[in-house]
Amino acid sequence: MRRSREVVDFTRARTRRYNRARSSVRDLFIDVYSNALAAVCVLMMAGSLIVALRDELTGRNLGGAGLVAARWQVLPAEVLWVVLTYLALVGIALIARRVGPVTVSRAQAAWWLPLPVDRRPMVLPAFRGRLVLVGVVASAAYVPFSVLTALDRSPWAHAGSAVTFGAGALLAVAGAAILQLAQGSARVFRAAVLVGLLPVAVLPFLAPSAWSLAVVLTVTGIVVAYLLPRVGDVPGAELQRGGAVSGHAAASIFLIDVNELRRALAAEPRPGTSRRGARFYARPTRRAVTAVVRADIVAFLRLQPAPVGPLMWLGISVAAALITPTLPVLLQLGVVLVAGCATAAGTGTVARRTAVLPELDALLPISLVLARCSRMLMPALSLALWMSALTGALVAVSSGPSSLILLGAIAGAGMGAGAVRAATRPHTDWTTPPVETPFGTIPRDQVSSLLRGVDMTVLSMAPILLAFYLGTVHPWLILAQTIASATAITVQASTPNPR
Repeated sequence: MRRSREVVDFTRARTRRYNRARSSVRDLFIDVYSNALAAVCVLMMAGSLIVALRDELTGRNLGGAGLVAARWQVLPAEVLWVVLTYLALVGIALIARRVGPVTVSRAQAAWWLPLPVDRRPMVLPAFRGRLVLVGVVASAAYVPFSVLTALDRSPWAHAGSAVTFGAGALLAVAGAAILQLAQGSARVFRAAVLVGLLPVAVLPFLAPSAWSLAVVLTVTGIVVAYLLPRVGDVPGAELQRGGAVSGHAAASIFLIDVNELRRALAAEPRPGTSRRGARFYARPTRRAVTAVVRADIVAFLRLQPAPVGPLMWLGISVAAALITPTLPVLLQLGVVLVAGCATAAGTGTVARRTAVLPELDALLPISLVLARCSRMLMPALSLALWMSALTGALVAVSSGPSSLILLGAIAGAGMGAGAVRAATRPHTDWTTPPVETPFGTIPRDQVSSLLRGVDMTVLSMAPILLAFYLGTVHPWLILAQTIASATAITVQASTPNPR
């Protein structure tokens, strides 16, 4: 243990000396000042938005109309809030498991792992820092959710809920670290983590009672106390895998590259997925276009993850319309819009893979327009199916016409084009002069790059959202929806992939 600490201390001392020799107090002051100013601007803008939403929710008519008939608004709002909290905790656990959470960087793996010393001093400080960071960020992020979902609570109750959720997030990360240690019994421990987070999701809504906070803090303390002495037992291969993923994700966040972040966090396809579409792919074909379309279909079936995310967003969209007291109609439409954009972004897996080497499309014996249309086929079909299911569910619990389902299917086709457009965003040009924004200094074309794809998705969903708001489908709405989806498809088909 002593020798291991000496190695770690020596390496970090040399690293600090190297960094100090190549930086100045002026550079440090500028970085701290700009980051602090950007953080204050973000907090003020977010705070004003939250206060405006809270005032809207406080002054709303509880018996007002919604997207569904009043007799179907029977789901208690607290149930939906608990489910959303549970999904957030599960998401934290899954992301933590994907990025480690106990890791070493590539340089640390090359220097430290071959040494015949205890690894705990090498990985423990970074892991403790991640635990603290996750707890603080999760607590701060939960405050707006608590303020908007519990309008009658005092500020101290909101603070208690936030701390409780932060402790639950810390517990989720600790559970992910336990999964690193118990790889032989991963399924059992994974199920235990998922089941154990369920009661934790209920505790933030019992925050006025001090015992709920005491319970989650006690359980978290016990799990962390059990885990910290054992982090040195994580296998070296697992440490390097997590370090590679976390480094990739951190670089993507620093460069504001959403597609690269998705590539970093994407799970590896399961072994059985390589056999999907085998018979379909083995059929002979004579035309190049047919072969490319078939290859894109099989690639989508093999690379696309399980439809857990689309089903989750579908359930959230429907549940937001069924809760009582009723949310404002515009807020319900906002939930549908966010769900549609999130689901569309998840269907661009194949396009994100092929966008890494866009020159390969030029080698295909077909025109680039047909190649881009082939890439849009499966996302458009899957999103048309998803939108049909969403509109069908809302039509079943409302007095809306069945033609909404047709409108949703047409919207899904345009959303598929938006998904592929978002997956082929150009890389940020860091050679252009930066611009100052309330969020800090960013490259000149960064905002337009981030909005690429989302613009076409929102355009495709605008007519169907208007139909939801009106509660009926006029002929001009069908025409507008067709034009919007056709515009999205045409824009994506005619836009060359960035190089």
